[in-house]
Formats: sequence, structure tokens, C-alpha cells
Amino acid sequence: MEDVGVNVMLYVAYFLVLIAALGAIVLPLISALSNPKSLLKSVLGVVVIGVVYLIGWGISGDEVTAKYIEFDITNTSSKVIGGVLITTYLLMGIALISIVYSEIAKIIR
Repeated sequence: MEDVGVNVMLYVAYFLVLIAALGAIVLPLISALSNPKSLLKSVLGVVVIGVVYLIGWGISGDEVTAKYIEFDITNTSSKVIGGVLITTYLLMGIALISIVYSEIAKIIR
């Protein structure tokens, strides 16, 4: 009988997460439509991340080892995974450099 209560609560939790996700997506879009200039900054950020991904994808390798074959990794998926990893490393590096720069700029001022 306890399993029924747990299942019901899991479905309630799934429903609440779905409502929160929809709210997180829809409400900023409504706000952005009332002020289109704020949407431009968001689009610019997505474009920059896309360019960083394309750079990472371009320099990633597409090799497939025996271990990768066990998990059905192809040349294409290996290149995509490599691109995502390189993008992550590049974005972490950019974040660290910007943090150091902003702290040094505060000290200089």
C-alpha cells in the first residue's frame, strides 16, 4: 500500500517540475516580447555559444576506439561529444579569464 502513495507523490513531483519548467520558459518569453531589445542580448549570447561550439566541433577528433564501439559511438557522435567537451573547456576558460580580469580591474580603479 505504501508503494501507491510513493507513486502518486512521484507523479505530483513530475507535474510540479513540468509546471516550473514551462514557467521558466514561457514567462521570460512574454517579458521579452514586451521589450524586444532585451531579447537581442539573449540571442547574441546564444549565437556566441553556438560559434564557440562550432570552433570546438571543428577542432575535435572523430576517432573511435574499441571502448567506444562497445557503447555504439560512431565517428559522428564522437566528433559531437568532442565538440561539446571542448566547448565546455573553452567556456570555463573564458569565465575564469573574465573573473580574473574583473578583479584586477577593480584593484586598478
